[in-house]
Amino acid sequence: MERVQNKSFNKFLIVWMGQLIASIGAGLTAFSLGVYAFEQTNTATSVALVALCSFLPNILLRPIGGVLADRFDRRLMMIIGDLGAAAGLIFILLMMMLNGHISLWIIYVGVTVSAIFTALQSPAYKASATDLLTEEEYSKGSGLLQLAESAKLLFSPIIAGFLLSITTISTILVINIATFLVAVLAVLVIKRGLQVATKESASQSFVKELAEGWQSVTSNKGVLLLVIIISIITFYLGFLQTLIGPMILSFADAQTLGMFQSVSAIGMLLGSIVIGLFKVTKQYVPMLIIGLVIAGIAFSLHGVTTNMFFLTAAGFVFLTTLPFINMSCDVLVRRNIDNEKQGRVWGIIGILSQLGFIIAYSLAGFLADHVFNPLLQEGGLFAPTLGQFIGTGPGRGIGLLFIIAGILVVVVAVITSRIKSIRELDTNQDAASHSM
Repeated sequence: MERVQNKSFNKFLIVWMGQLIASIGAGLTAFSLGVYAFEQTNTATSVALVALCSFLPNILLRPIGGVLADRFDRRLMMIIGDLGAAAGLIFILLMMMLNGHISLWIIYVGVTVSAIFTALQSPAYKASATDLLTEEEYSKGSGLLQLAESAKLLFSPIIAGFLLSITTISTILVINIATFLVAVLAVLVIKRGLQVATKESASQSFVKELAEGWQSVTSNKGVLLLVIIISIITFYLGFLQTLIGPMILSFADAQTLGMFQSVSAIGMLLGSIVIGLFKVTKQYVPMLIIGLVIAGIAFSLHGVTTNMFFLTAAGFVFLTTLPFINMSCDVLVRRNIDNEKQGRVWGIIGILSQLGFIIAYSLAGFLADHVFNPLLQEGGLFAPTLGQFIGTGPGRGIGLLFIIAGILVVVVAVITSRIKSIRELDTNQDAASHSM
């Protein structure tokens, strides 16, 4: 790989702004297609299939996207990815114009196509931050990347709900397609500055490069442990995403649940803003450990009561800590992996970390319905004991699951603080500087 001399935070901001707009647009479509699928079938299965079609291809193909991000011009990969994602939506829109309505299979195909190209775009976008930022700017860049994600969670459902009340789903698809074109334009504007592969690197075996990315992750004990930590966090976050709704709906209404989610998302948004405004250049491991401890405590507090003010405060604190945890892991990886390998490394980290979600989604329903909830029903094994403190009845078993999960997060933080290879990542800056 050739060295990148043209560092520029302003260029990063241009790319980030384009991706922020595209991210919000993608959130509009995800929300709208989910609502449409439910209205057509009145089943949760159709909604789950839409989510599955947008999730699995993105995760399974991300390592391939990572190798491509290292073999070819990352700017080109981002353009292809965004245009391909738009093409999936154009397919849905054209079929709707021809038929007058959208069959569910059309949605599944279109969303899958978009997800495939997103898997090609995402690692290049992630690695581009290393191309365009100096090491001192990594933390700010990470905060802004997370700000884009939290903005999608916070703003897209609200905007989409409003648009659906005054217009049609076809208009929302057009808006999302336009946001992808904005993202492409932003990448074109920066012209130069992203990593470009040499003929030598482009001629290497694809499988060999994928293996090298895997080797880069597994050969560095500290980085490997960071990946495990990220996977654990997504595992517990998957439980929260899946089960917080059923728990709250067991004693409150949907409007209350919506308010809880919105306020919690504000916490993640504010955490990302703080990271983006203030430059952090050291002490990432202590920040990671402290973040995990606070997140674990807040996670456990979700299960101790049915008081919505208390639960909302716990949710706010939990999601506020996530940007700091993610930023710490993000920067530590960037500082300890060669830049020319970061595309494939982020692709591999992407699939490994998302495995936590997949496992959590698979286990959450069974654990809640068949293990934990029965323990705290009237006459359940723990009803006379723990039930005296956290309550009994519908949803309280989920509360117990949250308490246990939070405690385990704190345990992970304590173990992390004792691992030497993790602590050494804070002082090792040589790897990332090799290609800068």
